[in-house]
Amino acid sequence: MAASTEPPSLKPFTIALVQLGQVTSDKSKNLPHAREMILKAASREGGRKPDLIVLPECFNSPYGVMHFLLYAETIGFTSGQPYDIKTSQSETVKMLSGAAKETGIWLIGGSIPERDASDGSKLYNTCTVYSPQGELVTIHRKIHLFDIDIPGKITFKESETLTGGSTMNMFDTPFARIGLGICYDVRFPELAMIAARSGCQVIIYPAAFNMITGPLHWETLHRARAVDNQAFMSMCSPARDSVEGYQAYGHSMVVDPMQVSSLSHRLCSKESMNRRGTVLTQAGHLEEVVYADIDPATFHSARTGIPVTTQRRFDVYPDVSREARAVM
Repeated sequence: MAASTEPPSLKPFTIALVQLGQVTSDKSKNLPHAREMILKAASREGGRKPDLIVLPECFNSPYGVMHFLLYAETIGFTSGQPYDIKTSQSETVKMLSGAAKETGIWLIGGSIPERDASDGSKLYNTCTVYSPQGELVTIHRKIHLFDIDIPGKITFKESETLTGGSTMNMFDTPFARIGLGICYDVRFPELAMIAARSGCQVIIYPAAFNMITGPLHWETLHRARAVDNQAFMSMCSPARDSVEGYQAYGHSMVVDPMQVSSLSHRLCSKESMNRRGTVLTQAGHLEEVVYADIDPATFHSARTGIPVTTQRRFDVYPDVSREARAVM
């Protein structure tokens, strides 16, 4: 956890979600393309430049249990200790650090397969985060592995090659405290709950839902985590690629604590949108960059108008976040 005890005050900021496409089996092509899209996101025309850029899950390689071992990189990050980018063994970390520094923007570098530096036999699905100075400030290893079996539709078992992470992670910026997760982590509400009760006003998960689970639950889970925790919620997906075996759903989106979803905004009249405040965002299924302006007024009005944060009855049921927050 890379965050101080007291969270920063939530300030207006702009988030850019890079729904990255053209992810091939050739990492030497994937990394330059990802960098190109980061620079494109940073050079937004006709709107406020982003303060934070987000990449999707597993962006430097194809997504699949057969690929993780082949594409894994050693990062060697230890929380609370300085990290030397120049001597890093990870070419992806070096690229992301350079892009963050070049743009001067906070960067959530999606996720990549990571090989544990202390135990080369363990692999993780790992998100890395960079400051505008290019510093690697924190990592998040996917805690809940995507092991599912929907008969006749999809079977996928990350645990065949990956190990689940064992820490909850967040980081502070000048404009927000941001909680981290990766994809399947979103189905476990305790993680977002603990993040929100630890001061996170924004929760962001790089994710790669597929064409079965995406239509079922992608938007629903965004809305649930945002409303339950009265926080901004976002997941950034890869673009859909009909050539690859794993078909990502796309539809990267941002949902605020009060409004139901960006899709609903698109169905509303202009006048209704204006009355309801900031319109948030949702991508389609192809490669694109989408932006959302985060308005603190919505966050504060949600928590003031419907004050569940002060109405919980821990005399009746336990605070599941208490022990976790004590450890952090």
